[in-house]
Amino acid sequence: MPQKKETKEMKVVEGEVFSNDPTPQRTKLVTLVDCRREMARVYRDARAGHMNISDGTRLIYMLGQIGRMIESSDIEKRIEVLERLNNGKI
Repeated sequence: MPQKKETKEMKVVEGEVFSNDPTPQRTKLVTLVDCRREMARVYRDARAGHMNISDGTRLIYMLGQIGRMIESSDIEKRIEVLERLNNGKI
């Protein structure tokens, strides 16, 4: 027997219709892997038509900038450790 498709409940508030879709989870953007995963999610959403392509492009750009900041921060920390180990000697 075919299963009945679940329908999402809707709320009507002062003539506006809202779905009861859960709030999407926030992705922690702490590592480059996190940024890569979020970029892939945005790409898939844009590709599937769930998001405007120009909005997706902007989000991918911002995620790239966040990734560069993570990378720069990591390099900065590594340099500080090397300088401490070297005691300022060149």
